[in-house]
Parts: sequence; C-alpha cells; structure tokens
Amino acid sequence: MAKAKSQKKAAAIDMTAMCDVAFLLLTFFILTATAKQPEPLPVDTPSSTVQTKLPEKDLAMLTVGNGKVFFGVTGKDVRKRTLELMGTKYGMTFTPEEMKKFSQMDGFGVPMTQLKSLIAKSSAERNQKNLQPGIPKDSLDNQLKDWIFNARTATLEIAGTQLKVAIKGDAKQEYPQIKKVMDILQDQKINSFNLVTGLRGDDF
Repeated sequence: MAKAKSQKKAAAIDMTAMCDVAFLLLTFFILTATAKQPEPLPVDTPSSTVQTKLPEKDLAMLTVGNGKVFFGVTGKDVRKRTLELMGTKYGMTFTPEEMKKFSQMDGFGVPMTQLKSLIAKSSAERNQKNLQPGIPKDSLDNQLKDWIFNARTATLEIAGTQLKVAIKGDAKQEYPQIKKVMDILQDQKINSFNLVTGLRGDDF
C-alpha cells in the first residue's frame, strides 16, 4: 500500500527580534560615534600611489597651505603638557579650563598672543575662513620651532618615545614654504618625517 505523503507547510520566521537588535545596534553606533571635526586649514594634497598609513599616536602634523603653517599633535595629555611648556617659554599661564579646551583641538595656526582668544572660541568659530593667520616661522619669531621642540619634550616625558612628524602640504603650495618647514625640522635633527599625499590609481 502506498504511503500517504504529508503536506509541507511553509516555515514562517519571526523577524521581530532581529529588527530590535538591528535598531539597538544602530542607536548605539549613532550615540557613541564622534563627528569628524573640519580641518582648520583644508589642503589639497598631491597624489601618490604609496599606501603607507600614518601612526595613530605620538605624531605631530604640520599642515602647510596658502603660505600658512598649522600645528597639531596627537594625545590630549601631550597637548596639555606642550601648552604648559609653551606657556613657560613665553611667560603665559593657562587655566585648567583653557588647558582642557586646548587638549581637544586637533590643530591650530595662530601666534601665542592670539592663542587664548582662539581657545575661548567654539569649534565652529575657530574654523572660520581666514581667522587663523598661521604660526610664525620667521627667523626673528620662530614659534613653530618652539612648538615642535616642546611637543617632542612632552611626548618623551609622557609616552617615553620619540615624536614622529608628518608634513601635509597643499599641492599648489610653492616649494620654498615647504622647504622652510623642512629646514626647521632639520635644525632639530629631525631628518626622517612623513609627507602626506592623496591616493591615486597606478594609471593616473
């Protein structure tokens, strides 16, 4: 006698739990994500096929464009200590609140005389076009040299390692401006540094 076949019913999958998990994860990432801050001096870097990544810590970034130089260093503690050393050098004192705000700044480009007023501004106000004139780097007033030196000292004190340096120059920036920054580095025996470029294809 033939065996009767049972009818197969389509299986139903309850997706309610999956949707709940997906929305929980989405909410978590939105609440914990940090918005990328606009660069104080946007530059169009030259193209290159090199894909070497910059270090994520113990790094000083010198941004060069429009004849200006901006300075930034990674690590909040290093930034605070660097500012403290610069204050000692130039006879300036900074409040704990000013130190905290400065530690949250990725980069800046003003002389020491304008630094307090820059720190007092909001992030959006700091990034207004042409607000920051750049860090002085002339032979008579070479504050950039002092920032680099004190950042190296702070990194050695806090992290116990040498500060690495990267130059991020605009592709249209004239070479003498970049050369001036390189000379400042070489005066401090910094002969190895990174040049930041944009990635392009091999057949560019």
